[in-house]
Amino acid sequence: MATETKTLEDLGTLKGSEPAAAPVRTQKLDAQGRAYATGKRKDAVARVWIKPGAGKITVNSKDFTQYFARPVLQMLLKQPLQAAARLDQFDIMATVSGGGLSGQAGAVRHGISKALTYYEPDLRGVLKKGGFLTRDSRVVERKKYGRVKARRSFQFSKR
Repeated sequence: MATETKTLEDLGTLKGSEPAAAPVRTQKLDAQGRAYATGKRKDAVARVWIKPGAGKITVNSKDFTQYFARPVLQMLLKQPLQAAARLDQFDIMATVSGGGLSGQAGAVRHGISKALTYYEPDLRGVLKKGGFLTRDSRVVERKKYGRVKARRSFQFSKR
């Protein structure tokens, strides 16, 4: 049997205990010089392309203020750009489908965050700390038979 380790100092002398180096992240661009990413939230899926520009955001061939009329949803889209201090530096083109407006806004936000890390890998730390790169995996629970909804049962009457 190998030598026993009895203290924490002994762990440092073990073979293969060198700390793993952080992965080197490289820029991922397509032929047109754009970064592409897919964002998801609830049932919505967003395909997002970013390229250097004046800060124009287009969702499904409409301006994002027209597509997402509520100011809360517009603010949601701008959050990763504000956290990275890149608000007016990129043109963003997104196509989104599925789900409702809230889920679609979350999907576009997730896609923007991922595309920013593909374009500028140094932004990963800032966006990760803000929680923009984590996919919110909560989805609607399915309806079960014998129930009104997923968990609500039919109304009970004694008579």
